[in-house]
Amino acid sequence: MGFVKSLDEIADNQMEIVEIFDAEVLTVFFMTKPEIVQRLLPPPLEPAAMPVGFVFVANYPRTSFGVTYLESSLFLQAEFNGEQGAYCLSMPVTNDIALILGREALGYPKKMGNIGLTRQGKDVEGWTERRGVRFLDVRAKLTGKFNSEVFQEAIQETAQSDADLIMYNHKYFQAPTMKGFDYNPRLVKEVVKACRKTVEMGEAELVFQSSDHDPWGDVEIVQVLGATYSISNIAMLPGAVVAEVDQIAFAPYAFMKLDTLQSTTILETRV
Repeated sequence: MGFVKSLDEIADNQMEIVEIFDAEVLTVFFMTKPEIVQRLLPPPLEPAAMPVGFVFVANYPRTSFGVTYLESSLFLQAEFNGEQGAYCLSMPVTNDIALILGREALGYPKKMGNIGLTRQGKDVEGWTERRGVRFLDVRAKLTGKFNSEVFQEAIQETAQSDADLIMYNHKYFQAPTMKGFDYNPRLVKEVVKACRKTVEMGEAELVFQSSDHDPWGDVEIVQVLGATYSISNIAMLPGAVVAEVDQIAFAPYAFMKLDTLQSTTILETRV
C-alpha cells in the first residue's frame, strides 16, 4: 500500500456504506425562534413547520473504517421539496479520518475539536470546545420524562424505534485562485439508518456559547424539550446531489467548515 494504489487495492478498500457500531449518543432537542431558522438556512432549504433543533454528543467505539472517535453536532429542522430533514450547522470531531470522510464526501461542516461524554447512573454530561472556548454544555437526567410532555408524546414512538434520518448538507470547495468556489455549491441529501439497541429519555439542560470561530450562540434556545440517550448501530448510506446553489447566494453561508480567518476570500465571488 504505497502512495499510488492498484485498481485491486482500490476495489478491496471501497466503502459504499459507512457503519458505526454500539454508538453511544446523547441527543437534546430544543425550540428556537422561526426568524433564526429562516436566517441560518441556506438556499434552497426552507424552515420546517416548527423551529426545532437538536444537538448530540456521541462516542463511537468501533467503526467500519477502522477509527474510534467522539463527535458532536448542531442541527436545525429543514425542508427541501416538501421533504423534512436535518440541516447541520456544525460538527466537531476528534479524529482526522472521520473529518475527511464526512466533510469531503458528504459536505458535513466538520472541524477538529475536544469533546467529552460521561455517564454516572442516570446522569449524562457532554461538552465540546475548540481554541480554548467551550461552546456546548449539556446535562441530562434520565428520568424517563422530557422537559416537555407534549413534545415527548409527539416523538416517543419515533425516538424509541429504528429510524431513517434524512440529513442535508452543502458540499463546496474554495477555488485554487482563493476567490470564490470551484463549482456551484451542491445540496447533498443523505439517509442515516439507526438501529437502536437501547433508548432512555430524560430532562436536559443545554447551554450554547459563541467564539469567533464557532458561533453556536447564534442559535437562541427558547425552550429545551428533552433528551434521549441511546446505544445504536448506525449506517450512513451513500448521499446524492439534489440541487445546486448560485455561488453569490451561498457565499454568506460558506463559513462553517473553516475558521473565519481562513475563509474570508470566499466573499470575493462577485466579478
